Amino acid sequence: MISHLLTALLSVLLLQFSPSVVWKAAVNPTQDNQYQLVVTGDIAPDYYVHPMADEFVGTQLVVNAGEGITLTGTPTEEFTPSEYKGETVVMGTYVIRQDLQLSGKDKLKVSGTVTWSACSGDFCQMPEDYAFSVPVQIPGQAGNDKGAGNLWSLILEAILWGFLMLLTPCVFPMVPMTVSFFLKQSGSAAKGRFNALMYGLFIVLLYTVPICLIIGITWAAGGAAVTADIFNWLSTHWLPNILFFLIFMVFAASFFGAFEITLPARWTTKADANSGKGGLVGVFFLALTLVLVSFSCTGPIVGTVLIKSTQGEFWAPMVTMLAFSIAFALPFALLAFFPSILKKLPRSGGWLNSVKVVLGFVEIALGLKFLSTADQTYHWHILDREVYLAIWIVCFALLGLYLLGKIRFKNDTPLEYLSVGRLALVIADFAFVVYLLPGMWGAPLKALSGYMPPLETQDFVLGAKMPGQAGHDGTYVMAGPSSPVMAGPDRPSLTGSEVSLPHGLTGYSKLEDGIAAAAAQGKKVFVDITGHGCVNCREMEARVWSAPEVLRRLQENFVIVSLYVDDKTKLPESQWVTTESGKVLKDVGRVNSRLVLDRFHVNSQPNYFILDGEGSILAGPRGYNLDVNEFVKFLDL
Repeated sequence: MISHLLTALLSVLLLQFSPSVVWKAAVNPTQDNQYQLVVTGDIAPDYYVHPMADEFVGTQLVVNAGEGITLTGTPTEEFTPSEYKGETVVMGTYVIRQDLQLSGKDKLKVSGTVTWSACSGDFCQMPEDYAFSVPVQIPGQAGNDKGAGNLWSLILEAILWGFLMLLTPCVFPMVPMTVSFFLKQSGSAAKGRFNALMYGLFIVLLYTVPICLIIGITWAAGGAAVTADIFNWLSTHWLPNILFFLIFMVFAASFFGAFEITLPARWTTKADANSGKGGLVGVFFLALTLVLVSFSCTGPIVGTVLIKSTQGEFWAPMVTMLAFSIAFALPFALLAFFPSILKKLPRSGGWLNSVKVVLGFVEIALGLKFLSTADQTYHWHILDREVYLAIWIVCFALLGLYLLGKIRFKNDTPLEYLSVGRLALVIADFAFVVYLLPGMWGAPLKALSGYMPPLETQDFVLGAKMPGQAGHDGTYVMAGPSSPVMAGPDRPSLTGSEVSLPHGLTGYSKLEDGIAAAAAQGKKVFVDITGHGCVNCREMEARVWSAPEVLRRLQENFVIVSLYVDDKTKLPESQWVTTESGKVLKDVGRVNSRLVLDRFHVNSQPNYFILDGEGSILAGPRGYNLDVNEFVKFLDL
């Protein structure tokens, strides 16, 4: 099982991080004060890119015309034309030239960006950027120091992202698990510190070693394109999500005193005899669990950092990955050190047990995220938003009562008085409960949008119209997660495709239906490529879609089509899709995923496109970005 998971992880990383095009930039003199910028791309075998003439996915060159630099004419390109499915594409070597006129001043640099989207077969990667800054050697002047690159800025960015990952919904639940694991470790303080150090080292190795192997294999073999099906399975299938949920619940029960999670006595004896070999195995598997559970949140960030560094450099991706993993592992290594320090403190009654109980409540609350992902993906409707919130409210209310000493668990000692620190925790906890309560009547709770199920799964929202109740414009709106969107005067009835969306919006689940509706209403199509298990999608909906200037545009100017790429709903046989390789796609998510790859050339969520009434792409892709003003500009294109 572990070998299969590692293979899946390696495959996904290979897909996302293999260098598709190696770019180099140079500025060459042609005559007096006349120069030419030459950007050369070596395209990896089995890959192709689109030429600049392609309006939507064509390669683009942007040159910064700074002081002393004037652009002459427009960029030209040189390549041997190839053809794929009737389209002209570029394979092999790709050269883009831009004529320049320079003022002759000293220390001039020509900078800019090449943007391209590499494809292999029917699969196209997300658009990538190659930023360059080339010093110009003007005859008769001293040479300029060549700016070798942005390696240090990339390292700094990787370190910052590594620390920020601790706050993501996929990573933060591992904090109490880490503390509880090392609280249970026995042995000397030196052994505890050694295990904590190894825990951090294992995390670093699990992130860095696969990247090093992949970079080496890519450079040796030329790279390869693989599908994202395995990663999709790991992040959205019911089996791994239910497994992670059960793990968190088992830990919570252990924290409450139901049982102790310990190795069998004979295993412990053997481990001691082998100088702690068994302990290190446990530490390694805890690190592996952290890496696998957190990958759905860290993967996109890791990909962003690595894509910026994988521009023909062999060492840069490895160094930036090492920087990211060290920053990511450091807080967990410190948390692992902390319990060993706790054990050296004077005995303080049931204080240490209180820490475990608090962590137990936190485990219950955070473990629900995995069950919620499976519930939304398969439409079980056992953990809709109000149920999820009710469990959280009860959980944190009980935690507050526990901190006050009103309820006790096994091994607890009576609370004689309330310390200032404990009082601060009680105030924070009950303030959080008060914050949650309005959510039961439909408050958006934007700060928790990444954790909560979407608002449209809630059966009752205060102030929302009931099914069949007409709005001011004569259209009809939904009230609950399963309510159909009814036909209004300007909305054609397309049974089975109408869906309820956040903030009272309505739309379609089939692209062809949305295009037909847009043509009938004289509107544009807003394509929402999303997923039930997509945390960033929920944040975009809660923080960006809800902005009045965005919501008004979505309501008035667009027909929305939401394509869920992880929806496990089975399709009738008449709607199955057979790929060129003979694979039969039988559920909504796989069909949508194939559609998104073929038509929009993206494989991540969220991504947004704007189409006209005939289905032609007007703008996009636009990915995860919480800048409301920029999103408004995108909608107004």
